[in-house]
Formats: sequence, structure tokens, C-alpha cells
Amino acid sequence: MTQPQMDWDDAYRQDTPPPWSIGAPQPELARLVEQGKVRGEVLDSGCGHAALSLALAERGYTVVGLDASATAVAAAAATAAERGLTTASFAQADMTDFGGYDGRFGTVMDSGLLHALPIDGRQAYVRAIHRAAAPGAGLFILAFATRPFGGAVPGPTGFTADELRETVATCWTVDDVRPATLYGNDTPAAGGPASLPGVERDGAGHIMMPGFLLSAHKETVG
Repeated sequence: MTQPQMDWDDAYRQDTPPPWSIGAPQPELARLVEQGKVRGEVLDSGCGHAALSLALAERGYTVVGLDASATAVAAAAATAAERGLTTASFAQADMTDFGGYDGRFGTVMDSGLLHALPIDGRQAYVRAIHRAAAPGAGLFILAFATRPFGGAVPGPTGFTADELRETVATCWTVDDVRPATLYGNDTPAAGGPASLPGVERDGAGHIMMPGFLLSAHKETVG
């Protein structure tokens, strides 16, 4: 959950976690897991520190976390090893152009990656995860709404509900797009979203930002 074309490795080398690395799965995605919506082997797309991957592995899922940052991937793998989670594996990848997983995953989960990609790379990404998905696979994307931080703060180019649907529908069959909330660490920095007046907080150290949760599936033929 951050702005495009940044140095991802640098973000993960800092003494404090990046704002989007909240130490637990995003609540919107955690609810999907609790509801039994996740099936088969899982791709955690843009896994970062991989709180989602680790939580899934703890529940017995086999999960692969891919991320552009070698630093994040190394940290995720180390945490999995420390916890004895042998069903979670991690690799560095260009998320707009990766291979080696064709038709493999029963579920693809995106916890704030799509909105962080440069606009001209989004279709390549949608195609790449479609290629990696098995026929009938489910897709869940949690993404920022348009201008989630307001007009005064730089940030990712988010979506309207229709824009998100249209972006994904080039490859996938979209089942639903609904309003959702994304959480970030409440660590005010000069000019950052947490420093804005009136920003919503959950009382547990997080700021809350508007977004959408998209649900889709890959057709079983074609």
C-alpha cells in the first residue's frame, strides 16, 4: 500500500515497518479466510512481510508469497522458518511479468498491490496472476479508493468501483466490488496520511482508509 515507482527494498530496510506492514493480515482478507472463501494452494501476490501468508500457513494452507522486494522476501522466509511453517514459501518476482506457476493456484490474494503498481503495468499484472491461477480459481483484491489520503498528500492512484472492475475484467470474471477499509500503521510522518487532521483511527494503532474489495474468478474453460 504505497505510491508507485518507489524503492521497495529501501522501504523494508527501515528500522520501523512500512505503513502497510501492520503485523497481521488486512482485516478484510482475514474475514475471507474465516468465512472459508480461500481454497486450494494460495498465491499471496505482493506479499511484503507476508502476515497473510503466515496466517494462512498456520491454518494449514500451502501458500506462495511473491514480492518485488528481496528484503521483504528474506524477512518473510526467516519468520516462516522461525515459526516452523513449512507450507509457506517465498520468492522475489516482477509481479507484472513472472512465470513458473502456470495454472497452479486455487486462490489469488492481493493485499494492496494493484493500486501500488504504475498504471501502465496494471494490465500486465492482471494477466500474470491470471496465468498463475488454476481454472475456477478465486481472486480477491483489496485496493485503495481514488485519492484515499485526500488531495494534499501524495499516494497511490486508487480506483473508483467501476475502474477497479474494468481493470480486472479484461481477464477475470468479476463477481463483486464492494466498499472496504484498508489499515495502516499510525506513525505520523511529515506530510504523510497519518498526520492529516480528521484521519480515522481504530484505537489499536492503525489509521483506516477507504477502498474496495474485489472478488472474481477464472473461468474453467478458455
